[in-house]
Amino acid sequence: MNFSEYYVYYLELHKHPKTRLLHFVGQIVTIIFTVVVFYGKVWYLIPFIPFVIYPFAWSGHYFFEKNKPAAFKNPVYAKLCDWIMFKDILIRRLSIW
Repeated sequence: MNFSEYYVYYLELHKHPKTRLLHFVGQIVTIIFTVVVFYGKVWYLIPFIPFVIYPFAWSGHYFFEKNKPAAFKNPVYAKLCDWIMFKDILIRRLSIW
């Protein structure tokens, strides 16, 4: 499966607007956490940056989608898709309401 096909699959796992909202909030928290880590020079927290989103995202899958997160199948593509979906929400290609 190429990346374009995977993103279509990824969006199928994120149909509910509240799931996308939780992903969006998780990405914002990830950005804030990253800034705090680098500004505060708490370098030992750097390995945790990629995982900040998961409590937000996975709660959306558990409570609203009733499916397994894409990160279980392909974590690298899923992480890239998180950021693409974040961009698509920012430019209003996808709705979170």
